[in-house]
Amino acid sequence: MKTLKSLLYILALPVLLILWWILATAGGASFFVPTPADLVKTFIDTWIGERMFTDVLPSIRRLLIGVVGAIILGVLLGLLVGLNRTARAITEPVFEFFRALPPPVLIPVLMLLVGINDGMKVAVIISGAIWPVLLNTIEGVRAIDPVQNETSRSYGISGFARIRYQILPSAMPTIMAGIRQCLSIGLILMVISEMFASSSGLGFAIVQFQRSFAVPEMWSGIVVLGLLGVIMSFIFQWIERRVLRWYNGLKEVENAV
Repeated sequence: MKTLKSLLYILALPVLLILWWILATAGGASFFVPTPADLVKTFIDTWIGERMFTDVLPSIRRLLIGVVGAIILGVLLGLLVGLNRTARAITEPVFEFFRALPPPVLIPVLMLLVGINDGMKVAVIISGAIWPVLLNTIEGVRAIDPVQNETSRSYGISGFARIRYQILPSAMPTIMAGIRQCLSIGLILMVISEMFASSSGLGFAIVQFQRSFAVPEMWSGIVVLGLLGVIMSFIFQWIERRVLRWYNGLKEVENAV
């Protein structure tokens, strides 16, 4: 099974490239859809150089700050709310209200409150990416087995020790699911935030290419975003396997039984 999965991973990219080449050249050359060869050349010419430092790296820095901030705030606030029934009852309608607001709608407000700077872009990322982490943390804490809670109390485990050794491990599978969603939302909001009142970043560059009808360059920017998404996914999977090693082992035992 693992061999078949690895083979599919290896064959997926060549198959997609062949299909793309066929579709891009079937009706003759298209101004709006470059061939893979043209796109590779444009990608190298556009991004392997100055734009790597003026657009790509600043975007990655904003994304990392925003995502890390959303994860830390989401987990901390989720623990505080999840451990207190009264707090859950009070904050639930408030959270549902703000969660329903599309983050791009908040951009003009954040521009007024924070200013037109990198802080505004990071705030946009945090404002949208925090919700899956926060809500999954609350749900993970709320769903902890009551027997575990009683056992912790019986052994006198309380305070930070209880959070460290009982609550966080028990809620971690749910929290990691929220973090996975947080990464994709953060990447989307990074691009959107850079399309407004910005002078650098991937979002800014893609919009500039689109407005100047630089179609291959625009597509190359989209490819950069896709590569960032793939790299983030692989890094997350690597971290998740190590953080949830005990959980994955338990699932394998249950499946074997």
